[in-house]
Amino acid sequence: MEAVLKDKVVIITGGSSGIGEAVTRRFIQEGAKVGIIGRSKEKLAKMKEEFGENILIYQGDVSKYEDNEQVVQATVKQFGKLDVFIANAGVFDGFAKFADVTSDALSEAYDYLLNINLKGSFFGVKAALEELQKTNGNIIFSVSGASFYPDGGGVWYTASKHAQVGLMRQLAFELAPNIRVNAVAPGGTLTELTVIPPLHPFVKIVDNETKASNIKRRNPLQLAQMPEDHVAAYVLLASDESRAITGEIISSDGGLSVRGLG
Repeated sequence: MEAVLKDKVVIITGGSSGIGEAVTRRFIQEGAKVGIIGRSKEKLAKMKEEFGENILIYQGDVSKYEDNEQVVQATVKQFGKLDVFIANAGVFDGFAKFADVTSDALSEAYDYLLNINLKGSFFGVKAALEELQKTNGNIIFSVSGASFYPDGGGVWYTASKHAQVGLMRQLAFELAPNIRVNAVAPGGTLTELTVIPPLHPFVKIVDNETKASNIKRRNPLQLAQMPEDHVAAYVLLASDESRAITGEIISSDGGLSVRGLG
């Protein structure tokens, strides 16, 4: 059976950890060449050592436009084109409660989190757009159950993920018919999603066992999801099998929509 993503060239932001790492691994298994941008030199080097000529690594910050430009240019230089851009990099607010956070920390948290989760998505798509137009490529956003429901994070994370959905839908409208734009919305997942420094004093860090128990309690399938549980949705949206799909969100969340908003 031929690999679904054979000869595709993909950029994944935040591709060296969590869901991004799982997607990177699966895409390479499916025949893609992948460029990734991340902050951790050690994690990036480990991915390069493992995947060799199938991967390009770039240490950078998605909230800086020039870093997005650089990873696009480097990926196209090495692999010759760009078919898919995945805006996946993100940070978390640790469920910090709005009423508990000081006004100074509130402002710092807003800038820190939305610069990465939202501005990083704007910048990444803009930097990739010219190359995607050449290939009639597609864009995938990593959104969240918090894009639709309360209690998937605090106000900063929830606001950023709602905004990403608006960005995705408007881009799907503006970039049609040449570029498809979709999203995957993972539910609570056991990852190393980073809690931003301005909110550390207002957040209680819980161990993985407690986190898993909390996640299971929230979704009808009672799954403490792992990053690998979401990758098939990304494979589908990135592939030519989904050429009629744009402006859509695949929820991979254990059934949050059937529990209502409670």
